[in-house]
Amino acid sequence: MSKKISVLVIGCGNMGASHATAYHNHDGFEICGLVSRGKSKEELNESLKSNYKLFENYKEAIQETNPDAVCVSTYPDTHEEISLFALENNCHIFLEKPIAADLNGSRKIITKAEETSKKLVVGYILRHHPIWKEFIKEAKKLGKPVAMRMNLNQQSSGETWDVHKNLLASLSPIVDCGVHYLDVMCQITQSKPSSVSAIGVRLSDEIPNDNYNYGQLQIRFEDGSVGWYEAGWGPMISETAFFVKDVIGPNGSVSIVSDDDTFKKDSDNLENHTKNNCLKIHSSELDENKRFISPNRKIVYDEDPSHQDLCDYEQEYFYKSIIDDIDLKSHMEDAYKSLQIALACDQAVKTSSTIKLD
Repeated sequence: MSKKISVLVIGCGNMGASHATAYHNHDGFEICGLVSRGKSKEELNESLKSNYKLFENYKEAIQETNPDAVCVSTYPDTHEEISLFALENNCHIFLEKPIAADLNGSRKIITKAEETSKKLVVGYILRHHPIWKEFIKEAKKLGKPVAMRMNLNQQSSGETWDVHKNLLASLSPIVDCGVHYLDVMCQITQSKPSSVSAIGVRLSDEIPNDNYNYGQLQIRFEDGSVGWYEAGWGPMISETAFFVKDVIGPNGSVSIVSDDDTFKKDSDNLENHTKNNCLKIHSSELDENKRFISPNRKIVYDEDPSHQDLCDYEQEYFYKSIIDDIDLKSHMEDAYKSLQIALACDQAVKTSSTIKLD
């Protein structure tokens, strides 16, 4: 494809704005329109100092602009409808995680992408983070089985709490955020998940009666490895130890830690979720006196990408997937698998039971 890839941005909130910024600055993309139901598209146009065409209806926007690709950064319960319409209209898709609100919708999107020979890239931002790649690499050196401890709690208020409440209309925190970390756990163990259990609690009258804004999941793998993930949203959430990324194995442990005070405050700041360039590595090896042979190592990496940098990396991958015709089958199936596990955890909360995985 010699010409620029025309892309329609659907959803102009936090993630949509970041992806639009990536397209705006990428030599291979050309934005043909911005779509949102509120004023975010006007605000985005202004922040980009641009004059992109604005739409309120995604179907009209796709039919009028006839884009090569669409970026879908809307709420998960709209993903299936928008994605299928885009694929039926010959569009490649960059789709924010999770693929859809349920497995049936997710499978429909993947199947349609394969039938139409269109690219479907799902926004698993941690897969593009250089320090997370190192974290996974070091975790694989710890032997088997491993114990994985992860969380991301967000003490939200104002507009961000409003966004979280909108998300809670269709998904719980351990599904929406959990897919990232379940994907990481699967990469570390390279083992088949065998069962999940989970707990959750509704801590606010402002969210649906059938959902919860704090949850913790536990997962077991066939190789004996285990992991837990905790997520909570809302003005009541504690910021004590809100960012834990830790793997323990027979040979020691590896953790993502802060080289300053970044992780000690402001749990709802997107930059604090991704800007981390330091690993703490511990070896369990003992000498003849049963003392540690090696001191703990703290590795500070030169790379410390911002949230926008990571969105830029994601869109570069999306661009290459189209230009270089990258086979995305494993990428799509991994995104499906992590959602399948997360939804099983959600079922475990609501049924107070352990769910066996196929």
